[in-house]
Amino acid sequence: MPDQRGEPSPKALRAWELPPSHGAHGRRPTGAEKWAAFKKSPFFPATVLVLIVAAAAGLFAGSYTYAMANPTPRHIPTAVVGPGDTPQQKAFAAGMEQALHASLQLTEYATYGAARRAVDDQREFAVLRARGRTVELDVSGASGASVAQLLAETGAQVGGSIGMDVRIRDIKPLQDGDPRGLALFYVSLASVIVGFVGAIQLSVHAGALNPAERIAFTALYALLGGFAIVAVVDWLLGALHLPFAESWAILSLTMFTSGMVFAMFNALMGRWAMLPTWGLMVLLGNPSSGGAVSWPLLPSVLGHIGRWLPPGASVNAQHTAVYFGGHQHAFPFLVLAGWAVLSCTVFWIRRNRHPGGRETAPAHAAATG
Repeated sequence: MPDQRGEPSPKALRAWELPPSHGAHGRRPTGAEKWAAFKKSPFFPATVLVLIVAAAAGLFAGSYTYAMANPTPRHIPTAVVGPGDTPQQKAFAAGMEQALHASLQLTEYATYGAARRAVDDQREFAVLRARGRTVELDVSGASGASVAQLLAETGAQVGGSIGMDVRIRDIKPLQDGDPRGLALFYVSLASVIVGFVGAIQLSVHAGALNPAERIAFTALYALLGGFAIVAVVDWLLGALHLPFAESWAILSLTMFTSGMVFAMFNALMGRWAMLPTWGLMVLLGNPSSGGAVSWPLLPSVLGHIGRWLPPGASVNAQHTAVYFGGHQHAFPFLVLAGWAVLSCTVFWIRRNRHPGGRETAPAHAAATG
């Protein structure tokens, strides 16, 4: 509506329009001026978000499809009991490699017990030994359901084609509530996503928290969230039997690390922190974690990178805790702890740029000022 002087009121102007003027100032705004006004309007970040969300949807679908749509074996670590150059073993191994279009990475062990220990340490995915015209192929479903299924199906076909009796058994089966080996992947996925979503919510709804307080509350919701996941999955649903203390520690450390990764990027990049967090933890970390598709079936680059990212470390540690108790490795815990320490350190160093916070000066000092 025009004011008393006939000029349009500021509220009637769009964000990118310049007010009309008279004389030399009555010219139409240039393209550069319109662009500058648009960048200052709320429509600019909204437009950027539209483009980012669209791109993220395509990248999200593409990353999972690339990793999981057509899993292909490349090198499958396999234990061989006794000399690996017997005619039966050589013929069977050659037939397997031809059928799989991949290589069995054969390692000789003097005894079957030594080969089984290598499987428990997750250095081998199967055990191969020959007895006369019979070949025994022991697979480990807990080491990787997709790998075990592929080896079992291919082994039976190869045995029939070369006229050899092949006996296949699963020496480390999955739990009844996890027949495809995906439950642990979803458990770890929940801790990763809820971890950084919780950090986002702290930033939005508890922005007055100071840096040390934000770290403390991130640790608090990580502890409670890890406990809640174990309680629901194990005690309430009975889908998995989890080693309570170890699984709780892994999930809580995962949630804390994920939350602090967002806090780190939040201090570095402000409102755009979601982009690198989503890219690192979801687009790259989850498909390469080895949870949905075992590492020997992933593209080689993803298989190597996944071990060094929080989602892969979480899946690795949880998987060992549930199925290979007593054979836990320090590496996944070091990866999670390393990311947590790095994120907390960067966040603390950049705490002056941490969005939010509040004044901590005493009230009388503020009044004097």
